[in-house]
Amino acid sequence: MRILVLGSTGYLGGHITERLRALPGARLLRGGRAPVDDLRIDLATVTPGVLAEQLARAEPDAVVNCAGAVGGSTVTLAEVNARGPAVLCDALGAAAPTARLVHLGSAAEYGPTGVGERTPETAPARPVAPYGATKLAGTLAVVGAGLDATVLRVTNPVGPGASPAGLPGRLTAELARAVARTPHGTVRVGDLSAHRDFVDTRDVARAVALALTLPGRLPRLLNIGSGRAVPARDLAHGLVGAAGFTGRVEEALGKVGRSTAVPWQCADVTAAERELGWRPRFTLRESLAALWAADGAPHPVPAAGEPR
Repeated sequence: MRILVLGSTGYLGGHITERLRALPGARLLRGGRAPVDDLRIDLATVTPGVLAEQLARAEPDAVVNCAGAVGGSTVTLAEVNARGPAVLCDALGAAAPTARLVHLGSAAEYGPTGVGERTPETAPARPVAPYGATKLAGTLAVVGAGLDATVLRVTNPVGPGASPAGLPGRLTAELARAVARTPHGTVRVGDLSAHRDFVDTRDVARAVALALTLPGRLPRLLNIGSGRAVPARDLAHGLVGAAGFTGRVEEALGKVGRSTAVPWQCADVTAAERELGWRPRFTLRESLAALWAADGAPHPVPAAGEPR
């Protein structure tokens, strides 16, 4: 099975690529802007015709689109998150119409939901910020393309390599700096009162592998999350514990932003369990331990003469 992974060097893309390498008979091709990629593809700027030519030469049986922007200007978000999937679908329709496409969406596409509720795939999408709006545009391009395509709408992923644009990566970096200075200092964070559905990156990667390899057509949209909402404060306290930080975490309350506009997020993952035979395996504590061990824990400096 020839699998083309777009955005393989990104946060989720790296975890997904590692998982797909273990599939029996899989041959992976990486597409993106990094020097290590097999195909130089920038979905923000490539034309459908050029991409179709590249896909025709690559002859993929399946494509995973992990490419996406979580920060930057609205123009950047629109180019990568909205235009990119639309161009990809157009090119696939021309060059590899039978290839299965698995596209990573985001729970930010839903916007505000009822407190205490789990959000199903049938819930209305009402994003409150450009990121969610552009991700929704990408999802609509994929589900309306007429391809063998599925969008996995991922909640808040937690694992090694977390981007500093999100709370897990940002807080890990801040705690690492604080621990290096003194374990009794102060770390300042934003409002942590919002409830979020955190899912392990390893669980996301397993869902992608299942979506690629299961026979028959899958639903156009599937939620991938833990199915549990916890205060963001729990994530912060979990990282503090993993870091062995004994200082203070100072929280700035009352800031206006997505946390106040979307105070609750929890995915209904019933459809993923039914259609993929998938359910999350890792707890938030296990996810945070893996994140801190990879990105936050100090690594010993080798002694003179030892290999680095």
